[in-house]
Amino acid sequence: MFPPTSMAVPLLIGSVAIGASAAILAWRARPNPGATPLVWLLIGQSWWSTCIVFSLSAGTAAEAVFWTKAGWIGVMTVPVAWILFSLEYTGRDGYLTRRNVALLAVLPALTVVLAVTEEYHGLLYIREAGVTARGSVLVDQGGIWYTVAAGYTYLLGVLGIVPILGLLSSGATAFRGQSAALILGVTTPWATNVLYNMGAFPNVGIDPTPIAFAISGVAYLGAIDRFRMFGANPAPAWRAKQFLFDHIHEGFIVVDGHDTIVEMNRAAAETLGVDVDRALGSPGSDVLPLSEPFRTDGERELLTVGTGSASRSYDVGVSELTDRRGETLGYVFTLHDVTRYLQQQQRLKVLNRVLRHNIRTETNIIQGYAERTSGETAETITQRTARIVEISEKGRDAIDLFEDTVNDRAGTSLAGLLERSLADARDAFPAVEFEFQRPDEDAVVSEGLSVVVDNLVENAALHNDGEDQRVTVAADVDDDRVRIRIVDNGPGIDDYELDVLNSGTETPLRHASGLGLWLVKWGTEVIDGSVTFEDNDPTGTVVTATVPLRRRGGLPHHNA
Repeated sequence: MFPPTSMAVPLLIGSVAIGASAAILAWRARPNPGATPLVWLLIGQSWWSTCIVFSLSAGTAAEAVFWTKAGWIGVMTVPVAWILFSLEYTGRDGYLTRRNVALLAVLPALTVVLAVTEEYHGLLYIREAGVTARGSVLVDQGGIWYTVAAGYTYLLGVLGIVPILGLLSSGATAFRGQSAALILGVTTPWATNVLYNMGAFPNVGIDPTPIAFAISGVAYLGAIDRFRMFGANPAPAWRAKQFLFDHIHEGFIVVDGHDTIVEMNRAAAETLGVDVDRALGSPGSDVLPLSEPFRTDGERELLTVGTGSASRSYDVGVSELTDRRGETLGYVFTLHDVTRYLQQQQRLKVLNRVLRHNIRTETNIIQGYAERTSGETAETITQRTARIVEISEKGRDAIDLFEDTVNDRAGTSLAGLLERSLADARDAFPAVEFEFQRPDEDAVVSEGLSVVVDNLVENAALHNDGEDQRVTVAADVDDDRVRIRIVDNGPGIDDYELDVLNSGTETPLRHASGLGLWLVKWGTEVIDGSVTFEDNDPTGTVVTATVPLRRRGGLPHHNA
């Protein structure tokens, strides 16, 4: 219930004072995002209120009509300033080109012109409607263009609220407070104006919207002062997301549930040789030529673009986008350049062949010559030859480790992997007693873990030279991790070896005695795991390898 006309002037003056105070604070906050448009919004509100004060104080109908017409400058400034503020404040100022701002201002400018010239056309009539008991002249407004102008202001008001609504769910208290204050500040006068145009205030005599500006002014003051609107601004967050999406090296293509491209970044456009603007709205299957329909179970596909030496290879992954109810909204395709990886993989295959065939062939020849001789020299040659074979086998294990880890799609059973490793160890070390403590539940792990376990078990058995040689392998599954413990009662691992391992590198004067422990370290690292070494009581070593579970599809498992 709004006050009668007799009380309107003091309230309007108060509204102007509050709006002016907020405008001064916003002006001082320049050039923070949103500060300048907010100044114009508050000026527009204050100008509108001021013109109504002059209209109510006018001594003649002509003066009242004049100030009512002049008030349309403020009326049409407010919605344009609001949408500009909303976009700039939330970091979407990329839409604020000169062309777009000019288009936004066309209808407001035309409305002001029609208000000034209304006596020539009547599209926006402004005329005397009566006189109050205190002698104030009341002005009536209407016409078809009045409806158009009102609808336009409501439209810009709603469009401006949409970006700010997203801040209500922000993790930052300041952003939530700012957005709540801003929404209160804009909806209060807008709702008042809607109700007034619907005839909800028949006895007021004037448009009460400017009176409601007092509430919006207080809300804007609260946003600026209480919630530090220009000290903690959300604009960089939106721009950062856009920047990362546009400039990240990996290509991203977003399609909706009907395979229509709705977004694409520069990297994807350059990779596929398409224009972003033309690609938007096109079928995703036309732009991204996959050999089979995409799937979301973790399987990936290799896409080759170009021919010959200029060709590039990309690993194509797809992630499903869902709403809060779990319904599918669309999919995001990622294009990861794996050209260098494939080249390195090819080199590893060559190295693997050398280690697998060439070295073994040469060592067999050396072994043959050694067998034709006798004595200490022949024995030394035989031992060194066996050492060369062992090193080459470890080198092949390193190559297999990286290949198995990258190419591992579905993973493997944890229990099965441990049983295979222990079976091989029992054959190789019959004098050692092996004990296996099975996990309470089986799990899927990376195939690359087999190299880690094989080397840990081998190391525990090989260097255990006591009379009662024992090695225990135990595993347990906890949440989304697997812990594997290999315990032996041997002499333990030399501190020097562990120091080199922990340093992460070797030097000519500081190096480990072999590749076994390096394979353990590398193997756990490439599958996002870790390994620790502890002394066993009274003798021996306890090695704990902690690695993530895998889900079907070869991706790490994470709890929902």
